[in-house]
Amino acid sequence: MGETLDDIDFLARSDHRVGVLETLAERPCDRGDLRAATGASSPTLGRILTDFQDRHWIERDGRTYRLTELGEFVADRFGTFVDAMALERRLRTVWPWLPHEVDGFSVDLFTDVVVSVPGPGYPYQPVERLTDLLAETTTMYGFGMAMLKSSNLEPFFDRALDDLVCEYIYPPAVFEELLSWDGKTVAEATTRPNYTVLLHDDLPVDERCGICLFDDRVSICCFDHETGTLRSLVDTGSDEMHGWAASYYERFRAEASPLEAADDLLSVESFP
Repeated sequence: MGETLDDIDFLARSDHRVGVLETLAERPCDRGDLRAATGASSPTLGRILTDFQDRHWIERDGRTYRLTELGEFVADRFGTFVDAMALERRLRTVWPWLPHEVDGFSVDLFTDVVVSVPGPGYPYQPVERLTDLLAETTTMYGFGMAMLKSSNLEPFFDRALDDLVCEYIYPPAVFEELLSWDGKTVAEATTRPNYTVLLHDDLPVDERCGICLFDDRVSICCFDHETGTLRSLVDTGSDEMHGWAASYYERFRAEASPLEAADDLLSVESFP
């Protein structure tokens, strides 16, 4: 293991070595191309090329350097590892609030990720990100606590009253909060054929997150389950995540009740 770690350290601790490997993975290059691509000085580049040749990672054809099959293997596996660690770093701070205990949920479902968190000087990043996702989609399916603030509810119901095809599974308490926010708008939206409301009183993670499926992204809204504090909005364009979220959604859709079975929630007294 020690020698293997030494080889990893040899590559990882030098941005210039990584740059040369990544550049040659894209195309064969001469020294001038490599200096321009990596910013390495001529002596540094010379040492890197010698080290790579000693490891049989590259070969020279005249003035041009190219990766050997072994070098291509190293570049591919190292790139995969770097991508994985970059993903892990983005998820690290929000992992406690993601539904990682739910069957089928795993880090492997993410192939890309955007993590929006409320910063100390600017707490609106998750709200703005969700608004952007709403603006870009033509369909939305979701459940739990996914709408963050009234500034998200306004664009959502503008779309629901227009052309957004939406089906949403609400915990009854959350739907009652919607009615308290703007009962007339919510009630009007429920009359539209493109907006379907379902109710479920036992969503397993509704106290700490909500999940939305858009045309080509999935978002997970994360709250601290003890304090109710918004922690993040995490979204990904991963097909694997979309497949998992759709299957998870269908599980609760089959158990949910249509709004018609809960007319008491639409009582006149509910409207502000």
